[in-house]
Amino acid sequence: MTKLEICCYGIDCAVTAQLSGADRVELCSAPREGGLTPSAGVLEAARRELTIPVHPIVRPRGGDFCYTAREFEVMKSDIARIRELGFPGLVIGMLDEEAHVDSMRMRQVMALCDGMDVTFHRAFDLCHSPKRALEVLADLGIARILTSGQQQSAETGIALLRELNELSTGPIIMAGAGVRLSNLQKFLDSGLQEVHSSASRPVASPMRYRKAGVSMCAEADNDEFSRSCVDGDVVEAMKSMMQLSMDRVA
Repeated sequence: MTKLEICCYGIDCAVTAQLSGADRVELCSAPREGGLTPSAGVLEAARRELTIPVHPIVRPRGGDFCYTAREFEVMKSDIARIRELGFPGLVIGMLDEEAHVDSMRMRQVMALCDGMDVTFHRAFDLCHSPKRALEVLADLGIARILTSGQQQSAETGIALLRELNELSTGPIIMAGAGVRLSNLQKFLDSGLQEVHSSASRPVASPMRYRKAGVSMCAEADNDEFSRSCVDGDVVEAMKSMMQLSMDRVA
């Protein structure tokens, strides 16, 4: 049966994902940055409260995936802490100046993660040659690759996702970016083993007093009184669709 990984920005979302039947959680912070390393407190809460596999992302900043020496040292420290806490896996990705997999640093990462499940994230979608990158990541022992098929959405990139899935001799090809209930069946029909979704909905702030004209980010029109949270009903519906699809094949 295809596995469903839910991208969660915070502990409450992660608990909702677990209760609703998710197979695994990718734990992040900073949704507007596309996901950064969660705080120590969130990591500790996840270990206390979750029983399904949780894979924290290791990403020190937004933007590209070509990191300085100082940033790489931070990433190695985060990996050590995540391993110390007992997480079964993590999510990471690094490219060099030519947009190839930074294999030298990724070898160090794999050594630090010995025994852990390592996902190479959507840095893959910015790499120069996806098929060559797949070979490099297979040689490194990467468990899976989270990718949209090098397109803005995984639905648009489904042809490359299918091709990579057929070519892969090691890493699982996991579709992510715009995977939702309305298009899930396309990914199931393509033969992919895993999909990644935020399965989210906007949630209004409980605050009754709302200060107008002040934003906490550079986007002045950003709504500080609404945020995205995992929708448990959507997670349940996606899992039900997966089960029905498997039953039809059987």
